[in-house]
Amino acid sequence: MKETASNVEPVSVGDDRRYIHIRRSHFYAALLPLAFAAGLAYGYLLWGRTDPEPDASSSGAAGFSVAGRVEVDPGDDPSIGPLDAPITIVEFSDYNCPFCRQWHQEVFEELLAAYPAQVRFVYKDFPIVGEGTPGFAAAEAANCAGEQGAYWEFHNALFSGDYPLDRSGFEAAARQLALDVPALMECFDSGRHTDEVDADFRYGASLGVSGTPTFFINGIPLIGAQPLLRFVELINSELGR
Repeated sequence: MKETASNVEPVSVGDDRRYIHIRRSHFYAALLPLAFAAGLAYGYLLWGRTDPEPDASSSGAAGFSVAGRVEVDPGDDPSIGPLDAPITIVEFSDYNCPFCRQWHQEVFEELLAAYPAQVRFVYKDFPIVGEGTPGFAAAEAANCAGEQGAYWEFHNALFSGDYPLDRSGFEAAARQLALDVPALMECFDSGRHTDEVDADFRYGASLGVSGTPTFFINGIPLIGAQPLLRFVELINSELGR
């Protein structure tokens, strides 16, 4: 069922110039092992694209898509913030996406600090080029760190850009965080979180997610690596409803 957000002015999602677009056919093909090579090449091609800066003269809040809310189930994915917070933000993201990395480095901590009691933030994996790629492997490794109660520490380490998204990088991050490195690597090698990562991807696709990062703020889509102000505008609007 769709509702209309009364205090937010809808704008075209065509303004999402910092958003990585993946055609529906490509991200479904990424689920098929035989299409892995093509999907990988396509994903890296798009990540290498340089987009122009948003036009400051354009009206509205770029990135908002408020034609209707989407019912998004947080599930049991990693979250920060009170379970009963009035605002739930669900992010679909990819550790191997440069825009996602930039957003987490520049906005994530500030956003949580600005709304410590009002926001619950949920992270869901959406590795856009599929199983066997660096983003998918990183998602598996992060879930393994979660088994040791260090999901968010490992998550932040991977998004810092200080570690390669491969076995050596996962081992180095785990060592830096004083985790049980052999246990983490045993978990990673076992593939026991593969289904979890794949389930997040499939769920995001069912909601219409076609690239990273994509956020749902109380079900309202906010598309792309938007600055803190965009989140503040929408969160404050929701708090004032």
